[in-house]
Amino acid sequence: MTGSPTSGAPLRLPFDLPRLGIGTAPLGGLFQEVTEREAAATLEAAARAGIRYFDTAPRYGHGRAEERLGRLLAPAGIDGPVISTKTGWLLRPGADGAPGEVVTDWTEAGIRASLESSLERLGRSSVDILYLHDPDDYPEEVRRTAYPAVRRLREEGLVRAIGFGMNHSGPLAAYVAEFDVDVVLVAGRFSLLDHDALETLLPLCARTGTAVVVGGVFNTGLLADPSPDAMFNYRPVPARELARARRCGEICAGFGVPLSAAAIQFPFLHPAVTSVVVGCRSAAEVTSNAAAYRFPVPEQLWVRLAEEGFVPEGLVAG
Repeated sequence: MTGSPTSGAPLRLPFDLPRLGIGTAPLGGLFQEVTEREAAATLEAAARAGIRYFDTAPRYGHGRAEERLGRLLAPAGIDGPVISTKTGWLLRPGADGAPGEVVTDWTEAGIRASLESSLERLGRSSVDILYLHDPDDYPEEVRRTAYPAVRRLREEGLVRAIGFGMNHSGPLAAYVAEFDVDVVLVAGRFSLLDHDALETLLPLCARTGTAVVVGGVFNTGLLADPSPDAMFNYRPVPARELARARRCGEICAGFGVPLSAAAIQFPFLHPAVTSVVVGCRSAAEVTSNAAAYRFPVPEQLWVRLAEEGFVPEGLVAG
């Protein structure tokens, strides 16, 4: 499960990144609690599915996702995992058992402290990728201290690759244009329902050789289960987007393809996309998403989806 763009500049990433990875926000308790046993079963299912890439962050469950990866990856039988984590935010413990707070810190000391605490939770001496996490409103801080700090961490060998992880493709593209970036993670902005990353980010990354990891391919669940109770980009689903998702599912069903399979595989239509990460909170979700990733999708389906605007023009042969 490795790959690289078929056109554009050679990848800056100094190692092969698995095509399918797991986002660990659910293991940190996003939306609902996940028990230790469920987390262990999730990672065991990942091992059975051959998944080796795991994306995490200190903010996922106030460090819980990282701690669980540190404790449970080896017992799950995952050998040589590829791990990305994030920096730019520090965890502050709460008093008397109260929930702690998360504060921004883009200074070099803060960036280093964040990585050091992540490495301690993960039980590792280094990580493969370190992303600056959601620095949308901090371009001057990134320019003055945060980016130079992660670049030095890369030079010191504490991380193998550096980049930015964000939910908005415009600011992300601006950072790619300005800085030497190995890889970016864009969430929710390149899916069957949202093509925003195609405007500037993906063409730019293809030209610069910046690897692109796409998260949020289900737009927070809607494209996994297009029901009125589904979430869309972390909010209750609007009626228009629910109708669009259901129509997309109808088209896929006409070709005998699950909507989830089209959603997971869609980003790979663009040559700049190297990997997709999907959030999983259970063994069943891992197994289902791995099957969707491998499900045969005929070219005719992409053409049909393009005819109704779910796939951008130019990504498939008409």
